[in-house]
Amino acid sequence: MARTPTATRPAPDAPISAPPLLELRAIVERALAEDLGRSDVTTETLVPADLIAEARLIAKADGVLAGLPVARLAFELTDPRTTFEPLVDDEGRIIADGARILAGQEIARITGPARGILSAERVALNFLQRLSGTATLAARYVEAVEGTGARIVDTRKTTPGLRLLEKYAVRCGGASNHRYDLGAAVMAKDNHLAALAAAGIPLPEAIREARARISPTVMIEIEVDRLDQLDEVLEAEPDLILLDNMSPADLAAAVRKVGGRARTEASGGITLETVRAVAESGVDLISVGALTHSAPALDISLDFVVQGS
Repeated sequence: MARTPTATRPAPDAPISAPPLLELRAIVERALAEDLGRSDVTTETLVPADLIAEARLIAKADGVLAGLPVARLAFELTDPRTTFEPLVDDEGRIIADGARILAGQEIARITGPARGILSAERVALNFLQRLSGTATLAARYVEAVEGTGARIVDTRKTTPGLRLLEKYAVRCGGASNHRYDLGAAVMAKDNHLAALAAAGIPLPEAIREARARISPTVMIEIEVDRLDQLDEVLEAEPDLILLDNMSPADLAAAVRKVGGRARTEASGGITLETVRAVAESGVDLISVGALTHSAPALDISLDFVVQGS
């Protein structure tokens, strides 16, 4: 029996675990060092050092929120005297990652030294806008396949150094994570198969040897891009078969041929316009690289609250 692929999805309304604090801190510290450079010369020359201010994070478009703990850390690392308070929605719930937000909605309140807020603003917004954009796009894909039984998963097509955060944002949008890194699963793609063919090693033999060398909990996945490749791949008894760049009709034919002997994953240029037809072919997973490499940023701003205005 095929093992369950290494993909995770939170249950509806379940809390979404944020990445470990130490790893978040390292990412945010690098981003702050990159942006602050030698100093924030504008803020330091224009804004009084003793000025205490209040600012709000405000959504400028509808979407799904992701990255609030990262934004918070950006402000707190810049000046520990800063306080960051998520606000509540119209139903009295504290706003958190994974929440649906509407244009004009206030998300969080930041108070503290004005200099610290201003110096951290761009880094905080960069993370929040980018991650919320990924979560929003993931949610749109999940909604597009609702009721089909197919699950949307991400890929390793992430921004170097930001994979931890981008895969977290995918979960905030209700989609699932595929393998995190190269050590998470055996995944034989076209170039691996070409290398085996060049060495004269039959695929079933290579997979048997691989299975003997790895933990029994590690998944094995093999890619095909033509229906006539399935017989050899099924002989290798993989846990998952990646059906790459196939039409919905060919995907459905492949699912029938596999007949439950392995789980199936569709991949390759799948868009919001085509994903429903792909899901209706009967595949188990649909991997979408666009979730992390092409999601547009969600428009979120930081506005100072001016007393007396």
